[in-house]
Amino acid sequence: MFIKKTPHQKEWDKYIKKEAKYLEKQMTQKESILNQKLEEKVPEKLQGTLDVAFAKAFHLVFEKGIGVIEKTYHKEDIKKNYLINEFTNELKQDRKSIRAFSKNAKGSGTKNLIMSGAAGIGMGILGVGFPDIPVFTGMILKSIYEIAMHYGYSYETEEEQYFILLLIQGAVTHGEEMLSIDKEINQYITSSIWVQEKTKEEMIQKTASYLSKELLYMKFLQGIPVVGAVGGAYDVIYLKQITEYANLKYERRFLEMLGRKGKQKA
Repeated sequence: MFIKKTPHQKEWDKYIKKEAKYLEKQMTQKESILNQKLEEKVPEKLQGTLDVAFAKAFHLVFEKGIGVIEKTYHKEDIKKNYLINEFTNELKQDRKSIRAFSKNAKGSGTKNLIMSGAAGIGMGILGVGFPDIPVFTGMILKSIYEIAMHYGYSYETEEEQYFILLLIQGAVTHGEEMLSIDKEINQYITSSIWVQEKTKEEMIQKTASYLSKELLYMKFLQGIPVVGAVGGAYDVIYLKQITEYANLKYERRFLEMLGRKGKQKA
């Protein structure tokens, strides 16, 4: 007997296909020609220095910077929009009302990409590489915070910060390592329990290491006046990569939450 699917089930099926397509794309990493040319010129100790810089930037934002970041967007407006979308979805329960959450989340990212590009290129022209790291890290977290709020999630608690750090790790890794992180994220979304117990400090250090490894050559290039604009421009590329993955995982989290609510009502 044919059973008609609910709007939620149709959106879930659509999401699963989208997630599979993303994971397939991220399985392989192509080394750019520019990276190959820079490989011999980058000092051996640079990655360690970059690790420390990213770790300090995360500490700075998590401990003192949330209030500063919140001044860069209209937090109350995002909350109101979420409540309006939530009410509309409760009322209509159609595919359009479900999609409204992801549509708003994706729309918030364009402005951040423009801001990140302007900051990265501007500092690159001046030959400023490492001082860009707190700015870039702040922009990453700002973008994820906005995405989280559009789906009705907070970002202040240590548990949510753990989730955000894991999102960043998943976004900048490839192959089996990426699949392992993605699996851990999905398990948490389903159970609200972390399979692997790590401290916040361990998570910060690991995330900093992943970012420094991925951005090593571009941050080296960004420290050279004028041509550093090319390195700075990569801030946009990596921010887009991170926000794309964050959107994907928050959408999954949101759809699973709607599915649980539907089962409770039934």
